[in-house]
Amino acid sequence: MGLQIFLFLATLLFLSHAQSDVVVSSILQLRPPSGTGGHRVDGVNCMSWRLAVETNNLQGWKLVPMSCETYVGNYMLGMQYRLDCEAVADAAIEYAKTVKPAADGKDVWVFDIDETTLSNLPYYARSDVLFGAIAYNSTRFNEWVAEGKAPAVPGIQRLYLAVQSLGFGTVFLSGTGEKFTDIRTSNLQESGYNNWKKLTLKGEDEHGMPALLYKSQKRTELVNEGYRIVGNVGDQWSDLLGANVGNRTFKVPDPMYYVA
Repeated sequence: MGLQIFLFLATLLFLSHAQSDVVVSSILQLRPPSGTGGHRVDGVNCMSWRLAVETNNLQGWKLVPMSCETYVGNYMLGMQYRLDCEAVADAAIEYAKTVKPAADGKDVWVFDIDETTLSNLPYYARSDVLFGAIAYNSTRFNEWVAEGKAPAVPGIQRLYLAVQSLGFGTVFLSGTGEKFTDIRTSNLQESGYNNWKKLTLKGEDEHGMPALLYKSQKRTELVNEGYRIVGNVGDQWSDLLGANVGNRTFKVPDPMYYVA
């Protein structure tokens, strides 16, 4: 009897370990050994790096790690970025449906422009930019902005139209210089954005002001004019932190650059 019990327990132990090995093996199969482009990443775990960026755990960074340039490029040009943007839009629309705008027309949604409503991917995909792995060049970037060819960010134009259809006003608040007002106006309209209440760009006297302070001041001005910020959409944490950020904030993914 003792031998039978021993054999029974040994069999259970063996099966338990075998099942555990299968589970561990299955989990390890889910662990990608490379970036989304199929290139092995050395030194930096690029998915962890992007998570740290999107959650604002990593702050003040200047460049995308060169070893993550392929990963970031494949993410931004691939389906996952588009799905992530659509998920942001879905969540924001669901929230907007729970709020009834007042009859005075003062309930608004604030939208950033770059990488929030208009995409600079055609510029960032260039070989002299490498998705943010090469240092920012304001001259080259401003030349791109002046072309007025930025397409809409996936999902966000749908969100923009949805909140308008629900009775909310829309406001654009961007760090783009005021000299680009006409260009940005036509670019937004050609990309399907229309009928906004305000388009606020950065004046010459505000050049050099940190983005977080600048946007806080402009949102405060909105509130002082009687507007109520129901929702706030941006790709940078400096769009979504500070004073008068609104009742809800929604972050659009952007692992290409950091604006304080």
